[in-house]
Amino acid sequence: MKFLDLDPIARVAGTVRMPGSKSISNRVLLLAALADGKTRVENLLDSDDTGVMLNALELLGVRIERDSATLHGGAFPNKSADLRLGNAGTAFRPLTAVLALAGGEYRLSGAPRMHERPIGDLVDALRALGARIDYLGKEGFPPLALHPGTIRRGASVRVRGDVSSQYLSALLMAAPLAGSETRIEVEGELISKPYVEITLNVMRRFGVEVRREGWRSFMVPGKRYSSPGEIRVEGDASSASYFLAAGAIGEGPVRVEGVGRSSIQGDIRFTEVLEKMGASISMGDDWIESGAPARGKLKAIDADLNHIPDAAMTAAVAALFADAPSTIRNIASWRVKETDRIAAMAAELRKLGAAVEEGADALRITPPAALKPATIDTYDDHRMAMSFSLAALGGIRVRINDPACVGKTFPEYFDVLASISQRVAA
Repeated sequence: MKFLDLDPIARVAGTVRMPGSKSISNRVLLLAALADGKTRVENLLDSDDTGVMLNALELLGVRIERDSATLHGGAFPNKSADLRLGNAGTAFRPLTAVLALAGGEYRLSGAPRMHERPIGDLVDALRALGARIDYLGKEGFPPLALHPGTIRRGASVRVRGDVSSQYLSALLMAAPLAGSETRIEVEGELISKPYVEITLNVMRRFGVEVRREGWRSFMVPGKRYSSPGEIRVEGDASSASYFLAAGAIGEGPVRVEGVGRSSIQGDIRFTEVLEKMGASISMGDDWIESGAPARGKLKAIDADLNHIPDAAMTAAVAALFADAPSTIRNIASWRVKETDRIAAMAAELRKLGAAVEEGADALRITPPAALKPATIDTYDDHRMAMSFSLAALGGIRVRINDPACVGKTFPEYFDVLASISQRVAA
């Protein structure tokens, strides 16, 4: 297995320009493909997951000028395709929903881990709309075969909100294809609400305004998407969390550019977590800066981080540097991500010397008196690799196994981290 050894980092300071948001990039690409007109996408993230979406759209017959990130949208000319979508949830779930209403014969498969990630709740909702979908393996999981169906007009469908917000986002983006208003009702507590906000915001940019009643009911008009001509993808707030946490742990200041107060991403609320831990935070419309507490160590937290599940992983590693045990709650969605992140996080935190209590939807992390050098397994999960890189700020050498997994969202991550790091003198 390939690995990367990170030498101890004495402090971090500097400025980092964030790559485009993965969550926004893949939503924009899909809606640009569906929208009437030509759309140029600025600051599109160049990563494994966006590559998966671009390749899939080209297989569906969408004309894409890759050098200028320009899509000629309006429909999917190809009514038959075999799409292999890796472990990209932001591609697999929305494409399932859109293609189920597109009137073609499609097969969708992914990496082995994707075939372990549930999709039954989304499929049930799509079938209620009239879609015809078959499981090609285990019931409730990919791979899938999609066939032309008779889509119900003026339908009302229900979808669970307590497993993954991607189910609701996928239905919202697909519903305009039904040709008349569709009502989507959410069963249970909707998790990761900020990601649904991103979906609604991007849909609005493409001319579709969704009415909603709280987080329980969404009314989606049956109208065609229209291109805004140009659209800019803001910097990735989830990726910014690693550098902001580094600034809080390693003196700082660290400034991230490309995301700030005007962001539509919920993960900018990670700054609130850092502030509760005592970090110094300042923010402009397009930048955020973090620094270490004025005195002493970071403070322990007891926090419900359901609204920022990705950045919550960064918080778990930052808890290694706190003055007492920290508890991160309401993170059950971690179980169905790129890996079982609750189990994986607990295992790797223990390698560093922490005492960790693992609950069904929570972690309690007791930091050690001193971190232990460790080899971190990353479980083919980009966020495991990036969040655990911060352990090098604890004066230890950290080996990251399979560092290339960061290519899913941030291929240059380790180079960028090195650019703001000052190593411990030999």
